[in-house]
Amino acid sequence: MDPAGILLINVDLLARTFIIGIVVAAPVGAMAMLCVQRVLAHGWRAGIATGVGIAAADAMYAAVAAFGVTAVAEVMISQQSQLMIAGGLVLLWLGLRAIRTPPTAVASGLHDSTRLLPMLGSAVGLTLTNPMTILAFAAIFASAGLVAQPGAGGAVVVTVGVAAGSLAWWISLSTGVWAIRHLVSERAMIIVNRISGGVLAAFGVAAAVTGLSGVG
Repeated sequence: MDPAGILLINVDLLARTFIIGIVVAAPVGAMAMLCVQRVLAHGWRAGIATGVGIAAADAMYAAVAAFGVTAVAEVMISQQSQLMIAGGLVLLWLGLRAIRTPPTAVASGLHDSTRLLPMLGSAVGLTLTNPMTILAFAAIFASAGLVAQPGAGGAVVVTVGVAAGSLAWWISLSTGVWAIRHLVSERAMIIVNRISGGVLAAFGVAAAVTGLSGVG
């Protein structure tokens, strides 16, 4: 195939996987609530750092599915109960901390840049506590006709496309929440922050209980 044809195939593949990245990221869940809560409590950059971490983890899972690394997938899936328990407990802790801590840093205009890297890292770790995401990507790729990509180049394009789509969603969500955050009073924002923390804690309990039910 000529270079122009290869380029067109890669552009099409990138566009399709970009959409897949958005579709996987968009459903409201624990990570979406975490991103929202962090924007409310710590500002726009905290939401972006969280989104980058989630997108990075999505890219890892997409790579495992795209490259067909079945050994890695099998190991992670076999440990899914333990991972869900660990992730659930962390979410519970983050939720309870959010309930107890009002978004004073945002109200005073203070932004602690030293927190951004830990936020990014925790987002990666929490996203990776759901190994079933690998199977979700595999199923989506199969339904979209993306299971048989020629060579490593195709798998790389798939991974980049998913990462870009996921990141685009988290940037949009963080920006939207940050814009709305300036339209409400500080008192209302404290209430919203506590509610989001409570929902986050509930997601954590649900994940831990689900993980415990799968142990043994």
